[in-house]
Amino acid sequence: MGNGVKEASVGLKEEDVKPILPVNGEDDKRKVLNSLLSGALAGALAKTAVAPLDRTKIIFQVSSKRFSAKEAFKLIYFTYLNEGFFSLWRGNSATMVRVIPYAAIQFSAHEEYKMMLGRYYGFEGNALPPWPRLVAGALAGMTAASITYPLDLVRARMAVTPKEMYSNIFHVFIRMSREEGLKTLYRGFMPTIIGVIPYAGLSFFTYETLKKLHHEHSGRSQPYPFERMIFGACAGLIGQSASYPLDVVRRRMQTAGVKGQTYDSILCTLQDIVREEGVIQGLYKGLSMNWLKGPIAVGISFTTFDLMQILLRKLDDAGGNRS
Repeated sequence: MGNGVKEASVGLKEEDVKPILPVNGEDDKRKVLNSLLSGALAGALAKTAVAPLDRTKIIFQVSSKRFSAKEAFKLIYFTYLNEGFFSLWRGNSATMVRVIPYAAIQFSAHEEYKMMLGRYYGFEGNALPPWPRLVAGALAGMTAASITYPLDLVRARMAVTPKEMYSNIFHVFIRMSREEGLKTLYRGFMPTIIGVIPYAGLSFFTYETLKKLHHEHSGRSQPYPFERMIFGACAGLIGQSASYPLDVVRRRMQTAGVKGQTYDSILCTLQDIVREEGVIQGLYKGLSMNWLKGPIAVGISFTTFDLMQILLRKLDDAGGNRS
């Protein structure tokens, strides 16, 4: 991400910091593979850490219950009492099936889009200016969301249904396809794509901008891990707040089949939610939960990606030196 991801290091010497330069052949493949591996691990750690909060948020999003922090933690507590500790992670296996390829594709695509835009604007090897930085993040999010969307829908279904309804991920796919049709696998796709533009764009933009400002004002070439966490938390807070109403719409459309509801379009869904529950209590229901889990998840995600890139690059360099 920006110079920070490719250059990021904890305790690196100045000569260890390398700019992003176009490479070919094996080096190029290795960089892509490193980005994919780093992104996959970043997404898996981040989502697992906040899975109970994420499941609780989804349950409120798809219901007409009034949200409050007290009610949210009461739900978590009673879920734990009635279904056991690990039930708080119900649907997390589906989340991992989705988030690992999603995060891998998103981070790797972001690196590729940065290089493409860098070449186009003449900023190759340096941090992109603001607009291309925003565009690179938005394109990366759209690419990942388009490829992995059915897995996101499956995860939402598993999060809001009792475990007796769907025994596993494949069972969700089979029942949905048989009972609701194959097109159901992309129900809610448009609000997802529309929502991911500000979410991914602003998240990547904020994180990279903060790292750039840190470099300019601190005199240090690289931020410490806790600083990366703070930058990632700010990125998550801004990105998720900007796109949250569309996230609510997406969840309603994804789970309509198991809730006995019908939502034909984004506009109709928005109108129904506002009419029945109001703007704040409807479209922003659970946002305070996102302000808790979002910064944690995004902070872990960006920090893990950065540090994994450093580790893999050092391993590559060590292997190259031995050969």
